[in-house]
Amino acid sequence: MRKSFCRICIASCGIDVSVADGRAVHIAGDRAHAMSRGYTCLKGRQMLAQVYAPARLQTAWRRTAAGGHEAISTGTALDEIAARVQSIIAEHGPQAVATYCGTAAYANATAVKTVRAWHMAIGSTMNFSSLTIDQPSKVLAVSRIGVWGGGPQTMDSADVIMLVGTNPLVSSLHIPGGPPGYYPPSLRAAQRRGLRLIVVDPRRTEVAARADIHLQVRPGEDPTLLAGLLRVILTEGRHDAAFCGQYLAGVDDLRRLVEPFTPDYVARRAGVPAAQLIEAARLFAAGPRGMVTSGTGPDMAPRPNLAEHLIACLNYVCGRVAREGEPLALPSLLTPLTPRPAQPFPPEFLPPDLNPQMNTERLRVRGFQRIFGELPTPGLADEILTPGDGQVRALIVIGGNPVLVWPDQDKTVRALEALDLLVTLDILPTATTRRSHYTIACAHPLERADLTLYQDMNWERPFAHYTDAVLPRPADVIEEWQFFAGLAHRMGTPIELPGGPLPSDPLPSTLDVLELLFPDAKVPIRSIAAFEGGHVFNEIDIRIDAPLPGFDAKLELAAGGALEELAAVVAEPLPEEGRYGGDGSYTHLLACRRMPHVANTVGREFPEMRKRGTHNAAYVHPTDLTRFGFRAGEVVAIESEHSRILGVIEPDDTVRPGVVSMSHGFGDDPAVEADVHAVGSCTSRLVSTDHHVDPLLGMPRQSAIPVRLRALDGVGSVVSPEDQMAPRCS
Repeated sequence: MRKSFCRICIASCGIDVSVADGRAVHIAGDRAHAMSRGYTCLKGRQMLAQVYAPARLQTAWRRTAAGGHEAISTGTALDEIAARVQSIIAEHGPQAVATYCGTAAYANATAVKTVRAWHMAIGSTMNFSSLTIDQPSKVLAVSRIGVWGGGPQTMDSADVIMLVGTNPLVSSLHIPGGPPGYYPPSLRAAQRRGLRLIVVDPRRTEVAARADIHLQVRPGEDPTLLAGLLRVILTEGRHDAAFCGQYLAGVDDLRRLVEPFTPDYVARRAGVPAAQLIEAARLFAAGPRGMVTSGTGPDMAPRPNLAEHLIACLNYVCGRVAREGEPLALPSLLTPLTPRPAQPFPPEFLPPDLNPQMNTERLRVRGFQRIFGELPTPGLADEILTPGDGQVRALIVIGGNPVLVWPDQDKTVRALEALDLLVTLDILPTATTRRSHYTIACAHPLERADLTLYQDMNWERPFAHYTDAVLPRPADVIEEWQFFAGLAHRMGTPIELPGGPLPSDPLPSTLDVLELLFPDAKVPIRSIAAFEGGHVFNEIDIRIDAPLPGFDAKLELAAGGALEELAAVVAEPLPEEGRYGGDGSYTHLLACRRMPHVANTVGREFPEMRKRGTHNAAYVHPTDLTRFGFRAGEVVAIESEHSRILGVIEPDDTVRPGVVSMSHGFGDDPAVEADVHAVGSCTSRLVSTDHHVDPLLGMPRQSAIPVRLRALDGVGSVVSPEDQMAPRCS
């Protein structure tokens, strides 16, 4: 039995791996794990289906002139890729070389930081990731308002929490203050001790089914609802007046701008009963402890920056922060030990990734701004397709599948096909590797040493988990950091990590690299590595310090023009049920959803997925099936103002009427004829990156998309609206 942790998602649940003769035979939750306590999800327990998949990449691929692929050694691939990157830089400059880190890269402690260091080595700032097509508005809110030095409150100490557009019981996403994705049973235990739960979601999700109040909001109207909650709290004097007076600026501006969002207005616009809105506002404000947290729901819908800004405002006006003398909620053992005073720090005092003064670069074509040390992915296809100085000509993809997840699939495919060089690092063939000039076979997580980097920011105890590789890997398979070290060695561009240069000849161990990446960790990396299965370092007892004398900055609630968007919301016409889109001809709003047996594009190779059927159905309320005369399991056309897909329609009474609920990350390469029942539908085809786009970060409307459903004739053509509606509507 070998102990490790799961890396299907970023929850990092502890696992026990049964190994016999060098081959893993079973995975179970590690009951001794201090954080996950034996919990694993369906996906994690099936991870071996990836390791031993018949299609598993065992060596590098090179695309042939005929469009196929041939196997080559990884060393040969590195030689050729390095030469081509050098040639592109020599002719077009370093900005012509870009990277994209997918979600799998964030479940790898050495990947993202090494990629960024490689960019610095070659002089390119064109690094992109899934962060900016997911939840960049959370980062923007911090970089506008500032941050409370003492950090957030925790769910353990909460009296009430509010979850907006997140379903952690399925997604395993952990936002501090909400239920921990690595141990969902803690929510039930907290409710038994008296925790009250408010959930905002268009669907009665698994977590909404446990809520004291479920606000079943119309998709895309989270800002309306949040402004309404704030109005009730401020109008009725239920905010923390002392905290607001001492630490917040812009409260009067906030009060003025939410004034139009009366309970009746919110009811008409967001579809939430006025009495329920008031009840939720009073319950949250009563607290006295607890946080509002969110997921992709508000961040992938229209006005994501406003939604996240209002969520921060809700927390701050109610004083939901850790106070002097309390334990630090997020000890984060991999970061340096620094004072954490109970006071605000304005944006200009934040670390480089959050400091707006250090993220001034903008994209060449669309002008989208840098956020969290990277440029926005929704603008990358245009950077590839638009000629001129700085045009991206080479792209390296690490642990991602842009063909299926980047918004606007058609434009994405055109961009990838236009590249002089596309390299993908992955463990299995994908729609993106099919189009790549080179594919590098990478180690499976169980075949590499690793550290719980992302979750280190979210553990609510001083815990860290290092794992050695628990399985041998194929001879010609490498780790992502080894790929970039190999490029740097061949190109003569040494990589500098925080602890010193990354050796390339000979290569160090992954543990050595982790030491170079985190030289100032609160606990030395080798001390963390000494404990199998992770360890709670109780000797790290960090308390919130007293405020620094003479430093009287405030959190700026009205900074950056964020609240001015509220006036634009009020100026819009009220949505009319069943008449969406520019011409009112779109009958539904398509909202994203999570499913327990997949994580983005990962999981379709798992046995449980095949058992359940691999398509991502278009779920609608049963009354919508009756209204349009559709049958469960029928394939229909789903049309947006931008494009159309086919979808398998299924009834789901947890979905709000007038909503289509689908998961993203499905479908296949559009050049491949595929059965929608087998591979599902790529909802990113419905998304435009040219219209309905946030002007700051380029976030397109990926949820709350106006769509209409059309029947197909016997050969798969769309039936006209007139022919469809006449015989089929009741």
